Parts: sequence; structure tokens; C-alpha cells
Amino acid sequence: MQKYSKTLLRFSALFAVIGAILGSHMAGAGSYAFKSVHAHILVVGWLSLFAWAVFYKIFTPAKTVVATLHVWSGIIGAFGLTIGMWLYYVNPFNMNDVVTTVFFIVGGTILLISFILFFILTFMKTEEER
Repeated sequence: MQKYSKTLLRFSALFAVIGAILGSHMAGAGSYAFKSVHAHILVVGWLSLFAWAVFYKIFTPAKTVVATLHVWSGIIGAFGLTIGMWLYYVNPFNMNDVVTTVFFIVGGTILLISFILFFILTFMKTEEER
């Protein structure tokens, strides 16, 4: 489970850098067009992934399949939701509304699955309890 902790921590750090750069850009430009995307990058990408990294550092879930699904759905969902939000709200490529909406919904759904898997993991026995 050490690898899960380190993987989540690295992606968390990536989201922190992206969120800080985006916040600096908004402040410099005097525009808050990215405020929802910026907030979700920091809350979902940085804080949630960081909290899960700490969880895996402290606990070792017994069922590694659930843990693996949790980690990767969390990472994919965080990217999917935040990129989907950016495409939906900013629409920098003039994409069809259906495409941006679907991207947004799919990313959010994958992230929701990750949160449900995390909830399940908190009730499962750890390797130490077996």
C-alpha cells in the first residue's frame, strides 16, 4: 500500500501546482472565469488525493482490488471532473455542448465511485487486523 500512498501524493502535488498556477493567473488577469475549476482542482485534486495518500500511509486495506479501484478511480475522476468542468464552463475549443456535458458527467461519476469505494474501505479490515 506504500505505492498507493506515494502515487496519490504525487498526483496531489501535481494538482496543487496546477491549482496555484491557475490562481496566480486569475489574480494577474483580474478575471475569475476559472474560479469553479480552480476550486475543484484544489479541493478534489489536491486535498482529497492528499487525504487518501495519508490514509494509505496509515492503514493497509485487506482487499487490494477495492483499494486499487479506489486509487485509480480517484485519480482518473479528479482529472475527468476538473477537465470536464473546464471544457463545460470555459469551452476553449468551441466543442459541442453535449460532448462537454458528457465529459463533465462521466468524470464526476468516476470520482463519485471513488468516494464510495473509499467509504467501503474505511469499514474493511486492515492487514494488521487479519
